[in-house]
Amino acid sequence: MYIPKFFREEDETKILAFMREFNFAAIITAENEYPFATHIPVIIEKRKQKIIISGHIAKANEHWKQFDKEVLVIFHGPHAYVSPVIYKEPGNVPTWNYIAVHAYGKAKMFDESENLALIEKQIKVFDPEYFKTMWREIPFEYKTNLAKGVVAFEIEVTDLQAKSKLNQNKKGQTGKNVIKAFEKSERENERLIAEHMKEVHNKI
Repeated sequence: MYIPKFFREEDETKILAFMREFNFAAIITAENEYPFATHIPVIIEKRKQKIIISGHIAKANEHWKQFDKEVLVIFHGPHAYVSPVIYKEPGNVPTWNYIAVHAYGKAKMFDESENLALIEKQIKVFDPEYFKTMWREIPFEYKTNLAKGVVAFEIEVTDLQAKSKLNQNKKGQTGKNVIKAFEKSERENERLIAEHMKEVHNKI
């Protein structure tokens, strides 16, 4: 990912928090120079100083057969168009503010007997109330049959790249004008971008 120095994010704690908040990710591989992507929710963990991404896909989705190669996992959060009108200064051009994380790594497939444990782990993370109630009432045989229809995996991240393009190159009142405009917006994405911008511009 192209990341100018203004926009590079290196705070791992912030990056992991972002990945967990926007955990519906795109997993991408390439086979014979043809890229393929699958969009799924994933779990992000830190184990022994290593970042681990885990999830599952349907066995019928043969994308898992490409997981023996390096994979790219993309996390994308809020984004918003920035009009030069907001800057209130001449000589500016349109741009787009956004946050994105690219995680590269190698995947390891689970044994079929481990699939159910991964599914239950995801339910605990994504819907703990359901796990405590309705999930426990489902017959075990049904759960195991369900688990046979998926391929569970985990990815050990070997390269983590994060970009927060939030007008860091626009100092002083210019950046503050964007924040003020987005805070009043009816669009949720713009309000979210404003929150991230305030954190960044308070340090500039």
